[in-house]
Amino acid sequence: MASVRRTLFFLSLFSLALCAAAAQPDARPRIVVFGDSLSAGFGAGPGLSFPDFLQKDLDKAGYRYRIVNQGVSGDTTSDGVTRIGAAIAEKPAIVILELGGNDGLRGIPIAKSKQNLDEMIRRLSAARCRILLAGITLPPNYGPDYIKPFQQMYQDLAAKYHLPLIPFLLADVVYTHPELMQHDGIHPTAKGNEIVARTVLHKLEPMLKK
Repeated sequence: MASVRRTLFFLSLFSLALCAAAAQPDARPRIVVFGDSLSAGFGAGPGLSFPDFLQKDLDKAGYRYRIVNQGVSGDTTSDGVTRIGAAIAEKPAIVILELGGNDGLRGIPIAKSKQNLDEMIRRLSAARCRILLAGITLPPNYGPDYIKPFQQMYQDLAAKYHLPLIPFLLADVVYTHPELMQHDGIHPTAKGNEIVARTVLHKLEPMLKK
């Protein structure tokens, strides 16, 4: 009977320790990934987006940051302007801004997309968030007259606000491992997202502290 009481006592202590650990807030600085389906991990399965892999890479490298994934499939830059307050509310140390691809696929005027990205950058900067800008490109059938100024939009904004830039987020998958793209040719597979996470970390590391 005494051994049963001891077992129950230690189980109670263990439960209390777990509850205390769960109650501790996560005080790590936050990195918000603010984007569309590429951030959300469309088609790759739960826990297999590039932000998920980025968190693992950060942990493995000894960086104490917490990734907050605010990727929403289908979002345009206009949608981003509408919900940018959610990113700011996290009080992030860094925001990875990944939007614009759906604008391009829908043929939205580049001037409008650029204006929206500019507004998001200004609001994030006013909230003292550092920003890593992630650019994207479009399928060749959209033609050079649209694709070239679309790509230049990211270059111009990065230069204007002195932001680190990933010119093409999926470059290391599309150009090096095209077999790791899904059948739609737009979204990486889970394995592709692992590579995207490494691409992002390479640009992100100079902004991080250990």
